[in-house]
Formats: sequence, structure tokens, C-alpha cells
Amino acid sequence: MTQTITAPLLQMHGISKAFSGVPALRQARLSIAPGEVHALIGQNGAGKSTLIKILTGAYKRDSGEILFAGEPVHFTTPLQAQKGGISTIYQELNLIPLRSVAENIFLGREPRKYGLIDWFRIHADAAALLDKLGIVADVRMPLNQCNTATQQMVAIARAVSLHARLVIMDEPTSSLDEQEVETLFRVIRQLKADGVSVIFVSHRLDELYAVCDRVTVMRDGQTVAEKSMQDMDKLQLVTTMLGRELASTVAQAAGEEIKPDETRTPVVEIKALKSGVRVNDASMAVYPGEIVGLAGLLGSGRTELARCLFGADRVDQGDILLKGQKRAWQSPSDAIAQGVAYLSEDRKIEGIIPDMSVEENLTLVLLPRLVKLGVVDRKQQQVIVQRFIERLQIKTAGPKQKIRELSGGNQQKVLLARWLCAKIDFLMLDEPTRGIDVGAKAEILTLIRELADDGLGVLMIASELEELTAYAQRVVVLRDGYTVRELSGSQISEDNMMAAMANATAKDNPVAERAP
Repeated sequence: MTQTITAPLLQMHGISKAFSGVPALRQARLSIAPGEVHALIGQNGAGKSTLIKILTGAYKRDSGEILFAGEPVHFTTPLQAQKGGISTIYQELNLIPLRSVAENIFLGREPRKYGLIDWFRIHADAAALLDKLGIVADVRMPLNQCNTATQQMVAIARAVSLHARLVIMDEPTSSLDEQEVETLFRVIRQLKADGVSVIFVSHRLDELYAVCDRVTVMRDGQTVAEKSMQDMDKLQLVTTMLGRELASTVAQAAGEEIKPDETRTPVVEIKALKSGVRVNDASMAVYPGEIVGLAGLLGSGRTELARCLFGADRVDQGDILLKGQKRAWQSPSDAIAQGVAYLSEDRKIEGIIPDMSVEENLTLVLLPRLVKLGVVDRKQQQVIVQRFIERLQIKTAGPKQKIRELSGGNQQKVLLARWLCAKIDFLMLDEPTRGIDVGAKAEILTLIRELADDGLGVLMIASELEELTAYAQRVVVLRDGYTVRELSGSQISEDNMMAAMANATAKDNPVAERAP
């Protein structure tokens, strides 16, 4: 009797891609079996999105081979990949909100009768498809009247109707609640039972173990691990993603824990904060003159928490206290008026205004105070700009130079100066050293330390754990939107942070215990 060996549905070998000479993928690989749910994970910049875009024809690979169903493929457009049996469901759904559920499922492929759209068949086929997947929805209802979970299911139903053999799901649970996630998982298991393979991109570790068979881990554009989920525990996943080898798997650090001086009033304190689906129960405090690190995997709620503290996202539950007083920001302008500042992770999109000068970018927040009788006091503006150029050692041809012409590190210094000249008490920094060279990185981190020494309260979000180890007095670890550990003194180590990211729960949170 001959043993039947099932060939992989998808094989990607030696995939390389560079943008302007900078490698994004280096000999990456990915293999998916028929009827398999496969996790694809890695931090920002690991290469996941680039690999998927090469597979689906959005990018052209520089080298490597792709085999799908045993045949070499070279898709040049996402539509070509879709016709070839690969369908992608993006985090931001690419459906048409004002069209009905049924229309979205069969968009561009509407069945016709006598040259006209056969609406009876569209509605009947859509209802049958949703019923097969166990989805309850009115197929005639406009999509924008459905909740997010139903919209996600409609995208899956569309993929199934296209006879997809491989469905790629990019962060499909990012905007779903717990019950909706269970519905999604049930549909994924149904797809698996029907022989459809799924690539599941997510940063929520518990979800990976709940629904995935195997995992591929990427780091720095390379595939660094391919294993069965049951052969890789959470701690191994975290350390593989971050590229750190644990000297010990013990979560508790040796040495005495150093508590913050609770006789002082925190500049900012949050208690049991909840916002949307990303921030579930976060508690922490930042004291004047202190740098508090905020650690967690991508998707843990770090940025969302900072946006809540800046008034950019709505707070559903919990309290924010500024210098001991409860506050409820309605907008970022409210937070700024109270001395709260936020330096976004994406300085090019949410920070600089590229075609404006260094001078204009630096004084943007301060501008209302520089206006007298509707006219900007240019002399005072120039004095302030020159002072901060010298203080922060910003390398520029002059205040009138366009900020887009500066290096990444100097752009970041201008954004720091923007907040410092506004006389703030609390500064949040989201990945302040991302995308800048090593020398500028050291300058930025030294400057942050000096600002804290001058009495500023600083909350620093960083994926580079060694930065938190070197510069933070305390580190708060988030996992799935919950504060799960607070580390201080000798407890602050990369090993302890990774252990908390992998295995700690809300019950391990000492901040919650001492909150009244």
C-alpha cells in the first residue's frame, strides 16, 4: 500500500525584496498545508506585510519562487491572485458600506438573467452562503448598518464565494469583542473543515493558540522559525519575535522591588481605564521627574492607551487624574491646555508638516500665544526657535529650512522642541527612536533623560527593550489591553519584560491591588 503524502498548498522560498536599496525581505520562506490555519507573526518591520503583498501581486519580488497548488505562480495584481484562489481580508475592510450585504458578496460578479441583474438569485445565494457559515444577517441590509463583526463575516463570505483555496486574514480581531471573536473562530474552523487554508496574522497570542495549527515567525525581513503551535510556548514566541534568548525562564527577578515614592502626587495616574477593544483594564502612575516605560507586543494597547491620555480616543470606563484631579478630555486641545503632550509613533503622518519650515513646525502648538491682534509676533517666535535649536542641538541650515529636508533624528528633535516650548508637565513618547540612526538615537534618549531630570513626567513606549532597561525607572507591561506587571529597580530586565508579555495576567498587576 502506497502512503499518500499531501503536498503543501503554498510554498514560498528565498523571497527577497528591497526598497531603494534597503532590504525588506531576505530569503524569506512560508509554507502552508491544505486545510491548515497558519499563524504569521512578527513585530513592526518584520516583513509580514511585504511577504503577503508579494504573494498577492501588490509587490514584485526581487528573487525567490512561489508555488501554489504545486504550480509556479507570479501574480502581478491582487485581482490576478484572487482569480488564482487567494483572497485577502484586510484589517481595514475593502467593502462598499452603502451597498447591501448581498451586493458586497457578489460585487463585480452579479448573476444575470436576460441581461439584467438577477436580484432573486443574488439574495438567495448570499443567504445560503451565510447560512452555511452559520452567520445570521439580513442580506438586503446596507453593510454600514451591520456591526463590525458582521462586516468581517461578509468579507469572509465573499472570499468563499470566490472559491478561494487560501484566505489571508490581517488582524481580523482588532476591532471585535470577545463574543464576536468566538464567532470568527467558528467560521475559521468551518473553512478548515471545508479544506480552505487560512493565514492568520495577529499579535494576540491567546488567539493563535486557540485557532492556529502552525506558526511562522518573522524578524528583520527573515523567517526565523516555523513550528507547530503546540511545540512553541508563549515565552518562546515572544523571545523569537524580539530576537532575545532568555538566560532564564523565571518571571520573578531577584532583588528587592523598588516602589515609587507614594508621598508625592503623580503628575498623571490612570485607574482601570477601558477604551474600545484594545484597552481593557489599564492602571498606572507617572511621577514628576520619572521616566516610565510602557512595554508590550504590537497590538497590546500601548498606543491606544497613550491616545486616551491625550484625548484622541474616547475613554469608556475608568479615571484619569492629572496632579490628583480627575480629568475627562474631550479632545487633544483640552489635554494640551492642561500640559499634556504626545509625540506620535508616525512622525511623518502625525507629526511634521513636511512643506513647512523648521520654525513653523517648532512653534505650531505655541502659535496661539504668539498672536497679538491677529498678527504673529515674529521677533518672539524667532527668539524661541533659536533657543530650542541651540538647546536641542538641532542640525539645520536655518529656521526657514523645510523640515522634510532634515534627517529623521533632527525632525524628532524639532517635534520634541514643539512640546517643550509649550511648557508641559507630562510627555508621552511613542517609539521616539524608530527610524533614526544610532548616533541620533543616543542623542534623543539622552535628551529625554535630561527632560525628566528637569522635573518632566515621561511615559515612553518602546519596542526596543534595552532602551527601557537603560532609561526607565519603572516599566509597566501591557498584554491584550491589561496592565499585567509593573517592574522597578533590579526587576527591570529584558527577560522579565518578555516573560510578562508572554504569560502574565491582570491578576499579576500590583497597581490594581493598591488602587482604591
